[in-house]
Amino acid sequence: MNIEKYISSGILEAYVMDQLSPAERTEVEQAAADHPEVREELEKIELSMETLAFSTSVEPPVGVKEKLIAQIDKGTSDQKEAPVVQMQTNRSHGFLKFAAAASVMIALASAVLAFSYWKKWQSAENQLADMIAQNAQFAENYNQVNQQLDDIQDAVAIMNSSDYKRVTMNGTENSPGALATVYWNESTADVYLSIQNLKELSKDQQYQLWAIIDGVPVDAGVFDLNNGNFLVQMKNITTGAAAFAVTIEPRGGSENPSLETMQVVGNV
Repeated sequence: MNIEKYISSGILEAYVMDQLSPAERTEVEQAAADHPEVREELEKIELSMETLAFSTSVEPPVGVKEKLIAQIDKGTSDQKEAPVVQMQTNRSHGFLKFAAAASVMIALASAVLAFSYWKKWQSAENQLADMIAQNAQFAENYNQVNQQLDDIQDAVAIMNSSDYKRVTMNGTENSPGALATVYWNESTADVYLSIQNLKELSKDQQYQLWAIIDGVPVDAGVFDLNNGNFLVQMKNITTGAAAFAVTIEPRGGSENPSLETMQVVGNV
């Protein structure tokens, strides 16, 4: 078995995404058991997918539970019985006094009803405002998720494309646990970077990607860890790159790499 050709075929990515038949899955599992290189590459892909899952997580709106409970309590408190007014009449007072008292009672009852309806209208208006705000938040979250799904589809297409060379950059003595991957399309010169494990830097520092062409390091762009993207598009690199590496440079990048700060490196 040609291990390098097997790894670059895209079957390992398809295995992690559960897109293989049972026979093909058995084949991949047997290859991983027989060849440490296949098993190591499979673990790296699974780590990339785990990073992808965490990057697309979306939290539900804050305060939904409290608002529902408050609404239930408010509805219960509004259900009050209408006041009962007992009227006593004395025939000796005459018809006019009775009519005046009745008018006062009607006015009071009207005022109570008007206040009750005003409170209900105000409550309904507040509820409508809350619903409009919640719908706006839901719409924003929906758009964010759709954009993230589009980014994921684009990233998976690049990772599975045979047009892109996959260059795994392992950690150096400066950072043995560091790990990153370059996807390079030599025909279009497109370069994408997947960050699996790089440490946080100070505010005045940035990571810088380099392509080694004819023994000379060529700037491929600077990047931060908090870019929010699963794949980071870097500067175009034309043909002839023999390796890629990442160093730590002052914010904004350097004309020449600081080799003593090299974090990861990998041959094409």
